[in-house]
Order: sequence, then structure tokens, then C-alpha cells
Amino acid sequence: MKRNILMTIILPLFPIAGIEKTANSTIPPHTTQMVNTRPASVVDIPLPAGFKRVNYPPTSFACWLRKIPIKKDTLVHLYNGKLKINQGAQYAVLDIPVGDKDLQQCADAVMRLRAQYLYDQKRYSEITFVDNIGKKYTCPGKTDSIHFQRYLEMVYSHCNTVSLEKQLHPVNDFSTIMPGDVLVKGGSPGHAVMVMDMAANDSGKVIYLLAQSYMPAQDIHILKDPLYRKLSPWYWVDKDNLMVYTPEWTFASFHLRRW
Repeated sequence: MKRNILMTIILPLFPIAGIEKTANSTIPPHTTQMVNTRPASVVDIPLPAGFKRVNYPPTSFACWLRKIPIKKDTLVHLYNGKLKINQGAQYAVLDIPVGDKDLQQCADAVMRLRAQYLYDQKRYSEITFVDNIGKKYTCPGKTDSIHFQRYLEMVYSHCNTVSLEKQLHPVNDFSTIMPGDVLVKGGSPGHAVMVMDMAANDSGKVIYLLAQSYMPAQDIHILKDPLYRKLSPWYWVDKDNLMVYTPEWTFASFHLRRW
């Protein structure tokens, strides 16, 4: 999803009415009630009973994503300080500045998270994004936060869902989904969301979290699961997952990409 900086495009919401499972509807037999409803201070969202987080190396992108702080306030604000009209999509809001420009939208938020991780790891030369005509935008190296933000704004201005979809590598088997992967549909309209965390139980069932920004630029937020409210905000990994329904977009499983 991308915009001309001088013009905002209003994206259509892909309707999911008719497939949403309410709290009183039938859910899969392996679905368990959420336990531990304490508020999280980082992306350490409470798990369903019987699930444990998947272990990843301490310096991995997966572990870095898990440590991002979240706000106590669950309201999503736009770049101009106004509240987003739809306040029903988010479970939690990441404590990451959105800036005061209409720039850090969906693909931008994905690139922001990846860039910040690599920067924190001092892997500056790996912070590279490619626009639609193949031009690369590489981080100039270690710099202060102001210049790093300027670099990111340049990336936001030239790269979008189309270029991100081209840059990332297709994941042919959805069951291998992992934190840091991106569901991205390039185009105008288009959209991108990032896999933030994963957990599994002893039966081999796997669940994951998704996060997004949107248009206009807004706080990055953990998405609710509109399909199974008792599991929300977690999503099931299912070999038959041909579609992934999020509150404001519908993806096909073949939209999954990896860095």
C-alpha cells in the first residue's frame, strides 16, 4: 500500500462479514480459552492455555520483535494526533513513534521494524530497501536518531507494497511461517502486515500474531483475530489456510514473504 505524498488514497476494506466467529459460535475443537489476561508491557501477549512461545536465538529478529514495548493506551492515533476512525481492529499498540508526517503507513511500518532491528544489531550495510525501478536505498551507517529517521522517510517516500513484495522472498509453505515474515499484497490498493510472534502446544498446533500500520500513517498495532474471537489476538497456522482474514484486509496464503 502506498500513496503519492501529496494525495491520500482511501483503501477499500475487504469485507469479512459472514465468516466471523462470535464468542458463542462453534470454534475448532483444538481452540482453548485465553488465560493470563494481565496487560503486557512488551509484545509478550498472553497465550492460550497449553501453549508456549517458540524459542529463537537471542539476537534473532524474532526475539527483537518480542521485546518491543507496547502502550498502556490501546487507542490508535494518526500521525496528526487524531484518533483513527476504526478503533476495533487492534488488541494492543506498539510504543513506536509514528512521526508527524503521513509517511509511516503499512509497508513503511514493516520496513521500519526491519531497519530498526538491523540498526540495533549494528548491521548497517544490511539496511537496504529497493524501489519499483530497482534503485537501492542503503542506510549510510551508524548515525544519530534524527538522521536515521530522515533516511527512513526517504525509504517511505520511494518504496511501497509493490517494491516490498518484489524485494522479499516468497514462502511456498505457509506452515513454515515465522516471526518477521510479511503478508504483503502489492498494489494500489495494497497492504502489508508483519508476523510478530509465534507459539505452539504439545499437539503441534501453532499460533501467531500480526501487526500493521495503515492509511493514513498511524500507530503500529497488534491485530485482533476477527475469525476466532476466543483465540484473539492469536491466529491459527493451518495447512488449509488458503486465506488469512484480518480486521481490515484479506490475504491469500501465497502472499507470505520472507527477508
